[in-house]
Amino acid sequence: MRVFNDLKQLPEFKNAVLTIGSFDGVHHGHQQILDRVKALAREENGESIVITFHPHPRLVIYPKDNSLQLITTIEEKVDLFRHYGIDNVVVVPFTVDFSQQSADEYIQKFLVGQFSPKHIVIGYDHRFGLNRQGDINYLKHHGPACGYQVTEIEKQEVEDIAVSSTKVRRALESGDVAGAARLLGHYFTLTGLVVHGNKIGHQLGYPTANLDLGNRHKLLPPAGIYAVWAQHQGQRYGGMLYIGDRPTLKAYQNKTIEVNLFEFDRDIYGDKLQLELVSRIRDDQQFGSLEGLAEQLGQDREAALSILRPLSENISKLSKPNPEVALVILNYNGKEWLQKFLPAVLKSQYDNLSVVVADNGSTDGSKRWLREAYPQLRLIDLGQNYGFAEGYNQALKQVEAPYYMLLNSDVEVTPGWLQPLVELMERDPTVGACQPKIKAFHDRGRFEYAGAAGGWLDNLGYPFCRGRIFAVTEPDTGQYDELQEIFWATGAALLVRSRLFLGLGGFDGGYFAHSEEIDLCWRIKRAGYKVMARPRSVVYHVGGGTLAYNTPRKAFLNFRNSLFTLVKNETPQRLLWLLPARLLLDGVAGLLFLFQGKLTHIAAIVKAHWSFFGQISATLAKRRHTAELVQKASISPTPNLAGRYPGSIVWAYYARGKKHFKNL
Repeated sequence: MRVFNDLKQLPEFKNAVLTIGSFDGVHHGHQQILDRVKALAREENGESIVITFHPHPRLVIYPKDNSLQLITTIEEKVDLFRHYGIDNVVVVPFTVDFSQQSADEYIQKFLVGQFSPKHIVIGYDHRFGLNRQGDINYLKHHGPACGYQVTEIEKQEVEDIAVSSTKVRRALESGDVAGAARLLGHYFTLTGLVVHGNKIGHQLGYPTANLDLGNRHKLLPPAGIYAVWAQHQGQRYGGMLYIGDRPTLKAYQNKTIEVNLFEFDRDIYGDKLQLELVSRIRDDQQFGSLEGLAEQLGQDREAALSILRPLSENISKLSKPNPEVALVILNYNGKEWLQKFLPAVLKSQYDNLSVVVADNGSTDGSKRWLREAYPQLRLIDLGQNYGFAEGYNQALKQVEAPYYMLLNSDVEVTPGWLQPLVELMERDPTVGACQPKIKAFHDRGRFEYAGAAGGWLDNLGYPFCRGRIFAVTEPDTGQYDELQEIFWATGAALLVRSRLFLGLGGFDGGYFAHSEEIDLCWRIKRAGYKVMARPRSVVYHVGGGTLAYNTPRKAFLNFRNSLFTLVKNETPQRLLWLLPARLLLDGVAGLLFLFQGKLTHIAAIVKAHWSFFGQISATLAKRRHTAELVQKASISPTPNLAGRYPGSIVWAYYARGKKHFKNL
């Protein structure tokens, strides 16, 4: 299923069959509408689309009304649409401007202009446009001219849906979560991030994960203990949930939502957790001592287990399926690396992973070995060596998936490396790309040159990393283990949204290799997206396996492509002084190479400048083209500059002796 949160990002839908509504709870009544939409889509050989709104229109139209209580948050709702087999969900940002559209604008610009529907499935009482001037008859009237048909949801069915929603809310408000589940057709869920608590549960022998729902309008059942299923990173665990203000702990009487997970002992702070409430065990109680509370928790655990055990074998899991990730390895004469590292890649603990090897004109027998050793593996034979940048462009045109993981052939992955990266991007749609922590394969306690714990850029456009400045790599002592926004993510292990990669033009094929990921990430950030480092995910990189670091060829690509990147992405005002400054500093680098006796590196700088100035017209044309692509993909009127160091890393390193990122 595809999810769209920005009307600017909508594709051209094929024979769209759509329905529109809040669908709070996505209960049995709603599911009948979804079935109708899916059936019509099959008849039309088209796509099913659900259009819903966020925030809830009532919160925008009546901002002072605090009475709204939602059965499902927008994230939970989208999960349910996925579970019930919808092809596309469009979450329309509901704003005052959107609500001011006339009925004609709503039909012509929104429905027809954005979706070109074949069928619209809608309730008899559906109203739209400024002052609710449009109704279903108005929608039908425009149908023949606009090329769509309207399927009306009859009055009785709409009223039954309203009654069902009321019954669900009443059941939840009374604590009857089992009854609510029967009405919903699935469990009522609570979804949030795990945050730090007071660790009282740990002292009692029942450690808990405290949940921050992040939504004050989410309906909460009454205080008490509940038997739950918990979904974490695609795995399902039993548990007991507490909702209440902890009357026994007088020093900590504040509303809390915390869950004790059975057979679970992991640090999951900052992770998303989804709880499915199965049954209510008891009311909240006050105990005379912590010992009494601990004894009762033991009884609650047994009660929860007795409820969950009979269900564990045959209950239908309502868990969000992992989105498909296409892991693409670009290979050029990397047979030895594929033999060494591909087996671990294929054992990655991720249940919706397709692995593709794209061969860039190898002459070392790689293709033959792959066909013999892994005949089931998809091999894209590019036929020639396009270089890293254009090779990936050519390969990814032939790959369909919501996410691309671009992985160097000389990278060793760990079993659970991929899930934390995908989970981060799934919970935050503004993250455009991310990377794991990159450690050195031959010195496993140290960061690796190509990416380390995430890339930054200084004021002059020089790249460096958390854990690596120039050629100095730090030992990894956990100093950069926090999740952090960065400026660029390494191309050695880069997870990126496919629509962003393709929509922003992919890599610049003219780079051949080196700095193409910095250029891409800069465009992603110019469009307002985040680039993140997720150090909970760890891989080990040999480094230089496909292009040795300290060579004249690498120096040529480094100096030339860095200038390309500046001209394509910097503002005109900054380029006026920055480009001359960079050319001057390149000259200083040439003097440094002279003292080191690296005459071939000096020649590489001269060659890089000739190549740069020889392509200046083409680079300026690319600048104009990428500006158009960034504008189309943009989610923010201003670029995202997080991960940009305000000073000079050259000055900090050579003049101030700052060799480690943590000391900047």
